[in-house]
Amino acid sequence: MPGRERVMRMSVEQPLWRALTAYRVLTMLYAIGFFASAYDGFHRPWLAVGYLAVLAVWTLATLPRVAGAASCTKPFLAADLTIALTGILLTPATDAHARIVDGGPTLPSIWTAGSVLAFALKGGWRWAALASTLVAAANLAERGSPARDTVHNVVLVWVAAIAIGYVVEVARASERTLARALEIEAATRERERLARDIHDSVLQVLAMVQRRGAVLGGEAADLGRLAGEQEIALRTLVSGGLVPVSRVSEDAAEGALVRVVEEPDPEVPDAVADLRALLAPHACARVHLAEPGAPVPLPAPAARELAAAVGAALDNVRRHVGADARAWILVEDEPDRVVVTVRDEGPGIPEGRLAEAEGEGRLGVALSIRGRLRDLGGTAEWVSVAGQGTEVELAVPKAAPTGPVRRGE
Repeated sequence: MPGRERVMRMSVEQPLWRALTAYRVLTMLYAIGFFASAYDGFHRPWLAVGYLAVLAVWTLATLPRVAGAASCTKPFLAADLTIALTGILLTPATDAHARIVDGGPTLPSIWTAGSVLAFALKGGWRWAALASTLVAAANLAERGSPARDTVHNVVLVWVAAIAIGYVVEVARASERTLARALEIEAATRERERLARDIHDSVLQVLAMVQRRGAVLGGEAADLGRLAGEQEIALRTLVSGGLVPVSRVSEDAAEGALVRVVEEPDPEVPDAVADLRALLAPHACARVHLAEPGAPVPLPAPAARELAAAVGAALDNVRRHVGADARAWILVEDEPDRVVVTVRDEGPGIPEGRLAEAEGEGRLGVALSIRGRLRDLGGTAEWVSVAGQGTEVELAVPKAAPTGPVRRGE
């Protein structure tokens, strides 16, 4: 069933893209202005005019490209950096050698830093380091020797670009954390609202039916008992609730997305399910569920198979111990695996009885429980002492199985 969804966008890096857009226009005008003021010093001014015309057209035509991470694609970044490097390497062919030796600026001048910053905003500090290194190599080739001022400018651009790239990565991580916190808050408020509504209506009606049935007796008592069991199960669901899986925007420029989703899509291979939500329906007056206070995440297929194995174990309790037999479910979330223990108050299983039943063709334990756990890479063990009940321990590793999960019968 599709879940209701409420979306709120957050992006702390979007202002950086707007600043980069303004920076590219201003530095383009600066490069043109510097060339105009020093026109007489260029021995091939026509070549510089041609390059700066291309630079101006490229800068203005690509303003939408630097409006966000989605439009700032890898091909665009490669072309943008190529134009910057071409301008640096063309400088010796247009400007006087004496001015180059004295530390004169290159044709694109500080416009080149905008290209490097685009790499930083798009891909973080690693992309910034790559672009800065290429610009540094071009500057050293243009100068011909590693002069002090050249090395100083190269190091300055390199450090600044990497720092900005790192800040962008931290900002994105912070957005995801904030989105998760807001999502949990929204889910908690919705669960509290539903709990109030259910408590004021459904739970009170079920409790009244249980009391009246106990007073009237007969078939009404059975009806009251069933109402009491449903009341307990419903209270467990309401109090536990579901924390939806966090979703973030695929486009980092759009920022994190806060989505309140009822449950993960079981058709998605990488979906994660909270095992507590799958076991909650088993809780009733005769079955007591003890679970951690935090979600118990497992790959969705593994969680469903483990919950089905628990259901099969409870069916065995009802079938072999009695419909009114009590059982206990204990969920343990360990670092590398999840362990679910099902214990009953029956007389226990005689030694060798499980193997005998499997030999007779009764495959409930072999397929419904052991088979499921084996396909998950887990284990199922029985501990039974005469007169002290039976305990079934189901252990599943947290890592998803490499092969397909086989459905038990």
